[in-house]
Amino acid sequence: MNLVQTNIPATATKLAALDIITYAIGESPIGKILAARSAIGVCAILIGSDADTLERDLGHRFPGKLLVEDGATLRDDLAAIARFIETPGVGLDLPLDLRRGTPFQQRVWEALRGIPCGATITYAALAQRLGQPDGARAVATACAANAIALGIPCHRVVRADGTLSGYRWGVERKRALIDKEATI
Repeated sequence: MNLVQTNIPATATKLAALDIITYAIGESPIGKILAARSAIGVCAILIGSDADTLERDLGHRFPGKLLVEDGATLRDDLAAIARFIETPGVGLDLPLDLRRGTPFQQRVWEALRGIPCGATITYAALAQRLGQPDGARAVATACAANAIALGIPCHRVVRADGTLSGYRWGVERKRALIDKEATI
């Protein structure tokens, strides 16, 4: 069926498209992955063990948005994410929608995207790089708010002593990602 509504202004139609988030859930070497897209790009990559939990997390992160499961549309995104997890040297070249978050969180996320695959940085060093020498805790909070795992590689941030600390999707997954990246 082809429905066309001619009485809706083009700007209203564009705004309505911005309220739709399509998503799909797939498998990866580190568990289930949920990829979600807005009209602009990938707005979430969530990792977990349970599809229902991932869907609830997506709903909490995007209140008021229409969430539509669409495996066909997101098949290539899921494949790219799984490929990146398996062989991180290939990179993850997906358009990202980085509109969510505070201005500071967005600065942290942009800085994280500049950390090369196979490298790590401490929370304190990243805060220093951002001109916030006492901002290690704020950097950690920005990492925890990141909804685009892997696309914004917060798994590359470690404690000052080099040990792994909290990771939204589990320290074991963080270790697996860092270990895999270290082999490239």
